[in-house]
Amino acid sequence: MTIVKKDFTVSTTRLLLWVPVVLFLLSFFFFPLFKILALTFNLETFTNLNNLRITYHALLFTFYQAALSTLLTFALGLPAAILFAKFNFRGKSLLRALTAVPFMLPTVVVAAAFNSLFSQRGFFPLLSSFLCPTDNCSLLTASLPPPSPFLLILIAHTFYNTTIVIRIVGNAISRLDPKLEASARVLGADTFHVWKNIILPILRPSIFAAALLVFMFDFTSFGVILLLGGSNFATLEVEIYIRALQLPNLNLAALLSVIQLIFTLIFSILYSRTINQVSTQTAPRFSTARPPKTFREKIFVITVYWLLLTFFLLPLLSLPIRSLTRLEADRGQRAEVQYGFTTDYYQELFINRQGSLFYVPPVQAALNSLGFAGITVILSLALGYPAAYALAKPTRLERFLDPFLMLPLGASAVMMGLGFILSFGRLIASPFFIPIAHTLIALPFVIRTLQPALASIPERLRQAASTLGASPLRVWQTVDFPILSRATLSAATFAFTVSLGEFGATLLITRPEYPTIPIAISRFLSQPGGLNYGQAMAMATVLMLLTTLSILLIEKLRFNNAGEF
Repeated sequence: MTIVKKDFTVSTTRLLLWVPVVLFLLSFFFFPLFKILALTFNLETFTNLNNLRITYHALLFTFYQAALSTLLTFALGLPAAILFAKFNFRGKSLLRALTAVPFMLPTVVVAAAFNSLFSQRGFFPLLSSFLCPTDNCSLLTASLPPPSPFLLILIAHTFYNTTIVIRIVGNAISRLDPKLEASARVLGADTFHVWKNIILPILRPSIFAAALLVFMFDFTSFGVILLLGGSNFATLEVEIYIRALQLPNLNLAALLSVIQLIFTLIFSILYSRTINQVSTQTAPRFSTARPPKTFREKIFVITVYWLLLTFFLLPLLSLPIRSLTRLEADRGQRAEVQYGFTTDYYQELFINRQGSLFYVPPVQAALNSLGFAGITVILSLALGYPAAYALAKPTRLERFLDPFLMLPLGASAVMMGLGFILSFGRLIASPFFIPIAHTLIALPFVIRTLQPALASIPERLRQAASTLGASPLRVWQTVDFPILSRATLSAATFAFTVSLGEFGATLLITRPEYPTIPIAISRFLSQPGGLNYGQAMAMATVLMLLTTLSILLIEKLRFNNAGEF
């Protein structure tokens, strides 16, 4: 009888741990998803030929741009993976960290960085004006066509996805047994046949896993495509946004959302199965990287090193440089273009130049973002801690519920915004829905950060403290908290960073009086005039610095945790 009562108590406790996060997901994810599904499976949606035509073209273009972006990413990522896996060189760790920063940057910052680098108001025209200030050079610069927006989209995708190939494929290469290659060369195989017959078959699962992950991120890209290409490049994400807000057709928007969700789930399942093959086929081992010895190896290392350094450093440097440089007349006036250093764009962030009652100064947008991020951190930790406690010692219930926690990662942010519009109508005028949407996106990261730390706490330490007379609160203070403090700060930083950079869902549900930093950047980029453009560069620089500091803090905490445990 006592055993039955104890089991019942444990089961009840576990159920209570799941109640907050389950209610949250049911209310703000599954209910909006149900609304989208109900609107999709409507006879009118499938019988409208215009809807089907738009869906076909959007799906085709989404696959097309994602495939090209993936190919370009591998064209740069594979040589980079070989570089980091095979060779040691000066500045290797710094270069590796540099390639990882773009992946964590908000898509709005990435779009602004490439805009500042390649547009006619960007870094290259600025550089040419300083190097050759004569009228002949100005005419030559003006006659050069701007880069194709589609090409900029592909390059931007390559910019923040290359690190995926470096991490997944590079790790697999570093774990290869060097005896296999040595044995093949002893038997007379040249470099081409060694790679074709030995190395590539072993690396195939890791290459396929990296390709699936890169393709999935390109498939669901929104901010980069909207800001660099506009509505002319209508992927599924962009088309959902257009049909939800600009050209309202909620039935079509719901249909596109469901199609995208289906493909995203397919890619996620394939990736999960493939990455398991990677972990089983390549065993961990000590690094076999060495300094380049032959002339061919030295040329390879130098070439790839400078290619990576230039490709990743230029966009990140051009953004702050452009935010401090005047390149054209302010406020779209026809005036003589003035060049030179200026801090006007940062000063203007605090000024209501228009004198409008409805104008929200950029500094207020920054304060809104910080406020929303703070609420997101609180909500994410409050919901994530109970779920992570339950998952630390999983039972059949946790194994069943665990996949549902990850579902928001498979849904696009734009689809979440559409679901909020369909489910809550005028209620989304409340600014509180913005941190709720951000929490949906951040919650899986928070749980996955807290879960290993909670699982690593030795139960014998808790039992020893209890035996010595410590109360449950005292046990938590002396045993749990010192172990969980860094993991909690890391999870909070993850949630904070995700909230700061979130763009897709916020664009659909935000009110004009409550803009965030990404929304303000988007508005400034869409308006004419040098002052608006400069303020967009200044705000993007501030957001990039905040995100980079968050990334460094996460990496520092992760390194310290690895050292402790």
